[in-house]
Amino acid sequence: MNTIRRVAILGGNRIPFARSNTVYSQASNQEMLTATLQGLVDRFNLHGERLGDVAAGAVMKHSRDFNLVRESVLSTTLARETPAFDLQQACGTGLEAAIVVANKIALGHIDCGIAGGVDTTSDAPIALNEKLRKILLDLSRAKTAPQRLAVASRFRPAMLVRPSLPRNGEPRTGFSMGEHAELMARDWGITREAQDELALMSHQNLARAYTDGFFTDLMTPFKGVTQDNNLRVDLSIEKLRLLKPAFDKEVAPGQGTLTAGNSTPLT
Repeated sequence: MNTIRRVAILGGNRIPFARSNTVYSQASNQEMLTATLQGLVDRFNLHGERLGDVAAGAVMKHSRDFNLVRESVLSTTLARETPAFDLQQACGTGLEAAIVVANKIALGHIDCGIAGGVDTTSDAPIALNEKLRKILLDLSRAKTAPQRLAVASRFRPAMLVRPSLPRNGEPRTGFSMGEHAELMARDWGITREAQDELALMSHQNLARAYTDGFFTDLMTPFKGVTQDNNLRVDLSIEKLRLLKPAFDKEVAPGQGTLTAGNSTPLT
């Protein structure tokens, strides 16, 4: 019978959070994950060390992000022999990665590892128009000039201005995360006042954490940013109360409780 080993989290690291299309507007998933991993390596002097595993991932990835985590590890000073792999779970990639690494340690498969996650909505993947994608695939398969001309004749300029954009919506319901949260707040009886108070407390706690130096050994500056830029130190309950509901149009007309101030940046 195998003995389940105890697992401990020894430390962590992240780069500052930033609102979409601001200071990280030109940063890719790989750049952000590499910076975060290298910051961890620097903090714990892991240069040249071979770890048991590095598990991480992103919800939205470009085709160029194939083997994202392995490529990020190779861009750090960890030993190149360190195994790494991608995983994905919407809103839970980093947590799921930590569970996977912890389970491997508990079962004795590895002794130590790194878990994480990364996402950018400033550099979201935009796919080709589906008709244009099929034309390009058919064009690559065409063998003769007449075949290529026949395929090319199917092209229409409108295909260039109608790309396939990422959706913040559940495929089965069509509702966004914010719209689903609006329904949840109504079903569970969570008031607008309670949400505003929690939002204000979150900003106050984050401001206090920076003042107290809580993040000193947990964060690596990136792109000249040294703290989360979605922190509003001058926020007040009065300002929050002035904001209009953002997601009540379709799911809860006239009953909205979620606003730009008390919901997440993604919603």
